Amino acid sequence: MSVSIATTKRVHVAVGVIMNADEQILLAKRLTHLHQGGKWEFPGGKVEKGESVTQALARELKEEVDLTITDTSSLMSISHDYPDKQVLLDIHWVTCFTGEAHGLEGQEVKWVAKSDLQNYDFPEANKPIIDKILES
Repeated sequence: MSVSIATTKRVHVAVGVIMNADEQILLAKRLTHLHQGGKWEFPGGKVEKGESVTQALARELKEEVDLTITDTSSLMSISHDYPDKQVLLDIHWVTCFTGEAHGLEGQEVKWVAKSDLQNYDFPEANKPIIDKILES
């Protein structure tokens, strides 16, 4: 009897917890056809080969929500295994940015008060991020 073990590559993702001057956090709703579709998330995306996390975050935030970041600070890293996907999230605080956020890929985006984050349906991997935001 042979046993085959499927190995899946962990996806490295740069994530931005973007806070505006009113201390609201930017959320984006994942498109329904994507992994964890229909749930809310903090914007970001895959770190490409040869990119730093900061470079990936800057690129993704420009592509997804039309924001240009001017400074970030590391918040935390999370490794999470879903049944169908493994992710490594590199999460950064983003408080210095220019532009008006809007969903360039057709996704809904909204600014929400920190205290309201618990009212949104997030992917499981995002729960520790919310806890950390609420502590700050």
